[in-house]
Amino acid sequence: MDRATEEQSDYAAELKVALAAAEEAGRMLRARFGDTWRIGVKGEDGDVVTELDLAAERIVLGRLREAFPEDRVWSEEAGVLAGAADRTWLVDPLDGSNNVAIGLPTYAVGIGLCVAGAPVLGVVHEPHTGATWHAVRGGGTYGRGGRLGADGEGPVLAAGPAPAAGPVPAAGPVPAAVPVPAAETLPPDVAVPASSPRLVVAWTQGHSVRKDDALAEALRVALERRTRRVLALWAPLLGWSMLARGTIDGFVGYCAEAVDFPPGALLALEAGCEFRTLEGGPFRVGFAGPDTTRCFVAGRPGVLDRLVALTREAVGAAVA
Repeated sequence: MDRATEEQSDYAAELKVALAAAEEAGRMLRARFGDTWRIGVKGEDGDVVTELDLAAERIVLGRLREAFPEDRVWSEEAGVLAGAADRTWLVDPLDGSNNVAIGLPTYAVGIGLCVAGAPVLGVVHEPHTGATWHAVRGGGTYGRGGRLGADGEGPVLAAGPAPAAGPVPAAGPVPAAVPVPAAETLPPDVAVPASSPRLVVAWTQGHSVRKDDALAEALRVALERRTRRVLALWAPLLGWSMLARGTIDGFVGYCAEAVDFPPGALLALEAGCEFRTLEGGPFRVGFAGPDTTRCFVAGRPGVLDRLVALTREAVGAAVA
């Protein structure tokens, strides 16, 4: 038995329960997506909570508490449910509530397990496509197409130079359309090559970040000006799945939320990505501590230095 298989088997029971819980919650969310339901506001920042958040949470918590009654659980809406402090489940039953509230089908279910503060298991399920990604520490990241990352079956394609510009052809007959495979034959685990030498990155910031936060503004401006595109999805778990399978180049976070960060970050770690602080120092993925400890840059070795140079410069300008 190789190391990856051993690591997977160490948490086989936990992974089975987490996958079943996420996918059951996802089926409910997709079935009720177009329904009419109540929307509430929580916190001073005006974040929303819907009936669907609570319904999905009941499904996930029910399965986790039944299977692992001694474990502690920290869930997005319910808060902390007491249990053994060395094993903590993290649950975001509906990551992307703001999207769902306006009818945008961009959301996910996230479940993670941390042992002694470090993530050992992460599951991200995307209800609208039915895709699920999961990772176990030391065992790799997996999706529909098998293992992701440098050593997996789903090769990650790094950003490369754009094709050289050629002469503009004279006007003439429209060329025949190139056949494109049907959508269902293109699983979301397939890496999509970048079409520009500049990077596509995801961005997330915590709910506590004020609109006038100078450093957050400096980072966002730097990313917008010096990358090809910045994805602010309002559902960071989807950004992590895209980074893990190589469809984006990096992820920058500022005071990231504790509940959904470790499950998603583990997908990227196990797919070969690395993490640094905004200034380029060592970074440890976890959920403990204030949100200021969750400011990071993530990406593969080939692009991480480029992203860190950008964020380091932005930090320097903001504090000067």
